[in-house]
Amino acid sequence: MAFPLSSSITLSFTPSTPKRHFLSTHFAFRFSQARSQENARPFQLKVQCKASKEAFVKDKSQCRNIPTSFNLSNLINGTMKLENVIAVILILAEITSPLPLAGWDFWSISPANAVLYSPETKLPRTGELALRRAIPANTNMKAIQDSLEDISYLLRIPQRKPYGTMEGNVKKALKIAVDGKDSILASIPADLREKGSTLYSSLVDGKGGLEALLKSIKDQDPDRVSVGLASSLDTVAELELLQAPGLSFLLPEQYLKYPRLTGRAIVELTIEKGDGSSFSPEAGGELRKTATIQVVLDGYSAPLTTGNFAKLVTDGAYDGKKLSCINQAIISENDTGKNGYSVPLEIMPSGQFEPLYKTTLSVQDGELPVLPLSVYGAVAMAHSEVSEEYSSPYQFFFYLYDKRNSGLGGISFEEGQFSVFGYITAGREILPQIKTGDIIKSAKLVEGRDRLVLPSES
Repeated sequence: MAFPLSSSITLSFTPSTPKRHFLSTHFAFRFSQARSQENARPFQLKVQCKASKEAFVKDKSQCRNIPTSFNLSNLINGTMKLENVIAVILILAEITSPLPLAGWDFWSISPANAVLYSPETKLPRTGELALRRAIPANTNMKAIQDSLEDISYLLRIPQRKPYGTMEGNVKKALKIAVDGKDSILASIPADLREKGSTLYSSLVDGKGGLEALLKSIKDQDPDRVSVGLASSLDTVAELELLQAPGLSFLLPEQYLKYPRLTGRAIVELTIEKGDGSSFSPEAGGELRKTATIQVVLDGYSAPLTTGNFAKLVTDGAYDGKKLSCINQAIISENDTGKNGYSVPLEIMPSGQFEPLYKTTLSVQDGELPVLPLSVYGAVAMAHSEVSEEYSSPYQFFFYLYDKRNSGLGGISFEEGQFSVFGYITAGREILPQIKTGDIIKSAKLVEGRDRLVLPSES
């Protein structure tokens, strides 16, 4: 595309950073297309400095026109291309990019603010990982788990994978497992110790255990390493669950009036389309009139919230209720007509041994929850209509986490503000197909009824 013989372009560059006062820079370009080198007219650049808020510019003499002239004959031969002009403009914009006004204290930014934007933030990115980390287990098992989970990060390196580091991690985990065998098994209740002993043997030298994982790493086979790692971590989680038969803390006395879940439970929700259409088929299958979502409830981190939800499920409170899609969430109807409890906001901070109540977390100050919202398929309670210090008695939502709408560290801007109490572990693929008006045909507590304690049973 050629420009006309005489043209002019005016550009204005204004920074997008909010709540900062910058000088905006205006460029006026006038150029002409010459027929020959000798008749070429110079490229005229006019830079005008104008304050975005005049109250912050006392001495306007500092803002003046800066005439600049240079010959573009070397750049323009015959026909000037649009791409060349854009390149020149972008270079000039980069060189003369606006700077903050004097007096702005750059060093006043708190280091804690970097938490939201840090690419090193290692929040769990799957429900399975978040649930595994939430188990209050033996310290030796947690050390084995941490060592193995580091390998999952190393596997993401796209080219030369650090197999030497991975091998060191597995050897470390093996040493802890062998040296700490007595401690690991002693942490399991006596009636479950035989099962624990079988799982321990499987972890150390079973088909999907640490010895097999070590061989896969030595063979530098990333696919086998990934499969073996997943198998070892599943066994770790099973052992940890045996070590945590109940809550590791005492609930405040005033909260004993609420239902509570003293461990894990599983809820299955059957969803049907409200307009009579079908869900997409599973691999190799047919269209489905209904689809099933499996949710694991974590009573270790949110005993009151999970207790209330599990009770509502057993009462049939969600059967036949409609779903709505709003922003990044699929939310249930608010009023179920059943007797739900307005449970206080309940969030377990990372590194703590019991939940906080009626208190949100300050992510910018480095506070992160054990059960993060920043996971696709997280399940949380909506806020009460009366006070944000309490959760709704009935209304819950599935969170559709999207990294594009989060901070650079991948943390949701709503992190630490809701009572997250579980994650979808099966059926996540149908979430994008759920539309407003679709219905929860049924919700059932399929596992963990023995861990649900009702107030009359206390």
